[in-house]
Amino acid sequence: MKIIMLGAPGAGKGTQAKMIADKYDIPHISTGDIFRANIKNGTALGMEAKGYMDQGKLVPDELTVKILLDRVAKDDCKHGYVLDGFPRTIPQAEVLDKALTELNDKIDYAINVDVPDENIIRRMSGRRACLNCGATYHIAHVPPKTEGICDRCGNELILRDDDKEETVKNRLTVYHEQTQPLIDFYTAKGVLKDVDGTQDMQVVFDNIIACLEK
Repeated sequence: MKIIMLGAPGAGKGTQAKMIADKYDIPHISTGDIFRANIKNGTALGMEAKGYMDQGKLVPDELTVKILLDRVAKDDCKHGYVLDGFPRTIPQAEVLDKALTELNDKIDYAINVDVPDENIIRRMSGRRACLNCGATYHIAHVPPKTEGICDRCGNELILRDDDKEETVKNRLTVYHEQTQPLIDFYTAKGVLKDVDGTQDMQVVFDNIIACLEK
């Protein structure tokens, strides 16, 4: 079972991807993680990617797909995988699709975790983080015992730049421009499954599993 996770930043697709991977005992593959692993291990593909990153350039789609195909060729992917964070754009999806077709392979499901923008802004702007121990909270859903203070280590909690309302709005704009068209792309291929991401995390997961096991 080869699955792609779609959804806006803050929609919870990363959490769901991990839960799906655990249930089916297949790898959860984040492009960020495989980039870091290739660079750390000094692979030829990793060094090529690092050359672009060191210059502040985006890694070309063809190279990203090569690194991805190298990862999914490993033994632990023979029963499937969950892709999280790729593809982000139509050109990336087309390159991936072409490469998989050449291997006589394809994506089985694209799961779209659908959450309205206003919910995401509320979710993310309510996050608080402890820079000392890494603990995270939410002022409405998982508040610390003492406002602004980490339960675990007693340090001050902060609102990270990434979670500030203006930043979140900008990220959502980019998402709608670049990534939203993927929904049409995978709908046309007959593999898209829409799931309401505004519900409780476990309910969202149960709905995803229902889609996968129909």
